[in-house]
Amino acid sequence: MSTPPEGEKGILHPREQARHRTLSRLAAGPEIGRFVEWYWIVEWDLDEPYTAEVLPFPSVNVTFEQPGGGFVNGVCTRKFERELIGRGRVFGVKFWAGGFGAVTGLDVASFRDQVLPLSAVFPDGDRLADLVFAEESDVRRRAVFEAFLRDHLVPPDPSYELVRDIVTAMAADRSVARVDQITEQFGVPIRTLQRLFRRYVGVGPKWVLRRYRLHDGAELLAQGEVAELAELSASLGYFDQAHFSKEFKQQIGLTPAEYAARAAAERQITYR
Repeated sequence: MSTPPEGEKGILHPREQARHRTLSRLAAGPEIGRFVEWYWIVEWDLDEPYTAEVLPFPSVNVTFEQPGGGFVNGVCTRKFERELIGRGRVFGVKFWAGGFGAVTGLDVASFRDQVLPLSAVFPDGDRLADLVFAEESDVRRRAVFEAFLRDHLVPPDPSYELVRDIVTAMAADRSVARVDQITEQFGVPIRTLQRLFRRYVGVGPKWVLRRYRLHDGAELLAQGEVAELAELSASLGYFDQAHFSKEFKQQIGLTPAEYAARAAAERQITYR
């Protein structure tokens, strides 16, 4: 099994959010791990409402929500916000970028920024949700989901494997800031790359690159590891600080400086 990350990438205001809910992750099994990156579990029990904010990955997520049901969450191109109140729990399945499209054969772009009932994609989705909810542990819930998905697996798909390798490289290397770096590294023409991303990921390669660089920026700002915004902007491949600040605020709702200040205040609250 692969090891899920321990970091907070994609989670906005992570220290503040951690005071209102718990988050844990499980690795995917070796066979299912071709398509599923990891499982995530969020729980909360709140008297007062709290809005959790996430800058999502370019991935489809299947969620089993109590209360609620089973859902397919398309790639989200904007900041995701969820109000938490009372008691609740979500068992989530994070597919690799392109993984859901490879398993289902669906055009992932067709349900971008949408949440669909699980039964709209899998005819036996309602039964799967019942089976998942009937289990008493997340390890057993994982086993139920993986047994179900095993019946839907497809033969190895070289196009999907290429897309997954490319997206993994985009996520891992902060120095990759332009699509032409990817086309050169992988020897894929730009039009082919765009077509593959449309089919499997649901968004274009440039968008995926920008999302990962925003993840990097937000994570570094939240950790207090940024001395100069101009240096951060350059390291993430932005033309200048103004371009980075504009895109950051458009996606996250705060300027980088405002986000860093809020994170600094939260660190003082958490550790004083």
